[in-house]
Amino acid sequence: MAENSFPQKLLAELIGTAVLVFIGVGSVPATLIVGGKAPFTMAELGMISFAFAMAVVAMVYTLGHVSGCQINPAVTLALAATGKMPWREVPGYLLAQVAGATVGAWAIVGVLGHKAVDVGLGIASYGSDVGAGRAFFAEAVGTAILVFVVFGAAVDSRAQGSFAGLAIGLAVFAIIIPVAPATGASINPARTVGPMLIGQFYGGSVQWSQIWVYLTAEIVAGVAAGFAYTFLNSGRAVAPAAVSDVAVSPEGVPA
Repeated sequence: MAENSFPQKLLAELIGTAVLVFIGVGSVPATLIVGGKAPFTMAELGMISFAFAMAVVAMVYTLGHVSGCQINPAVTLALAATGKMPWREVPGYLLAQVAGATVGAWAIVGVLGHKAVDVGLGIASYGSDVGAGRAFFAEAVGTAILVFVVFGAAVDSRAQGSFAGLAIGLAVFAIIIPVAPATGASINPARTVGPMLIGQFYGGSVQWSQIWVYLTAEIVAGVAAGFAYTFLNSGRAVAPAAVSDVAVSPEGVPA
């Protein structure tokens, strides 16, 4: 079967990231709007986590055979850093992912209206009680686990590829539960940036001073996790699967 063209791969990354943000991030303002002034509960956090997970699962099985469905710059950079993806493709993937996250965040406002902006638009942020240090650690741990699962479930040629989407989706679900109370569990640089841009455009509250914590933690931890998994397999005569033949995703994050 012929490989998809590079523009097709970029469009797939844009669409996949847009869907991840629209469904996953969009579930946050949707929950707050429906719940009104009622206290936020663990059940609601579980539903938000489930929305992210199902978006990831759906996109991995829909677009994994087109672009790898990475939909997360931390995954893309980890693949490139470990030699599983050519660096020349990285800028295009990153731009497509950020553009997709922005489109997805815009679609949230288009569907839910300005109320979505009023309740925060699902923009990742942390409070003064958390602080930059703990936020960095939380995002780093969450992203590292996610990328580690991606490498094991989708990149390693010995993995059961048909279960990659389910494994990655379940990882996203699990990661969000403990990380979201601290940082919103972005675990995805594109998911971090897209909602911030749209929130700023519509006059929402955006903590731009915190963005470096998210981006640095997610990128460093993602690349480190990629190298950690690669180290586990050093010395084995196993060829890595081609990026175009595997289903690679984060969330996708929080994201």
